[in-house]
Amino acid sequence: MASTARSAPIARGSGTRLITNWLPPILAFALGIAFWEGMVRLFAIPNWLLPPPSAILANFLEQPAFLLSIGLYTFRSALLGFLIGCGLGILLAIICVRWHGLADALVPFSVASNAVPIVALAPLMSIWLGASRPGSKIAVVAVMTLFPTLINVYKGLTSPAPDALALMRSYGASQFQIFSKLRVPAALPYAFNAFKICATLSMIGAVVAEFFGGPINALGVYIKKEAGILHMPDAWAAIVVACLFGIAFFLIINLIERLVMPWHVSIRRRS
Repeated sequence: MASTARSAPIARGSGTRLITNWLPPILAFALGIAFWEGMVRLFAIPNWLLPPPSAILANFLEQPAFLLSIGLYTFRSALLGFLIGCGLGILLAIICVRWHGLADALVPFSVASNAVPIVALAPLMSIWLGASRPGSKIAVVAVMTLFPTLINVYKGLTSPAPDALALMRSYGASQFQIFSKLRVPAALPYAFNAFKICATLSMIGAVVAEFFGGPINALGVYIKKEAGILHMPDAWAAIVVACLFGIAFFLIINLIERLVMPWHVSIRRRS
């Protein structure tokens, strides 16, 4: 009986925290959609200029399988670019820990890559790697995700205090033990922050890269085509699909973060 009595307040507290965490964004989203719908109907804005959410939803429900299939095609390019860019970023960060001068040399490239807009990078990749091939889209996403991952992971790997490193060396720990037992756990929160940022960047990069060419079953090509002939409900429905894939990708990485590092204070606080 005592254990049951103790568990009841815990369950109620968890439910309260869940409502507190999710209620504000749900209310904000609902109010935003209602405001959008109301303003479009109040000012009689035509569908070819700005369709109401109800028209976008109706268009999506007319062809959900098609929209999700072209969204999945674009998501594959985003995912491959994400894996390549983040993988190279992690590898370069590990190398930079060993040779610190290389990190200083790569800083200007990271600043320059973040300063170059996607619309300037995507047509160049289309020319070099082929506009109709997925390689150009994957390359755009890889470039967009490489340097954010490199900077964050390098900062995490070099974040352990000098006293902690000295203590490990005083125990006779090898470089591999120092790296695996000290540097990697310290870098995990930084790495997952980079992954969550790159999850949204990858979908944006893949869609924008498809504006400059691609197969007809690509999300960006479909959005550009429908917007070009003023079929705005169709274009907006495809944009919603891109948002859904980006949000799903973000939530998957967030779940992996909880599974990989449940010990971290940020995870415990959110739980």
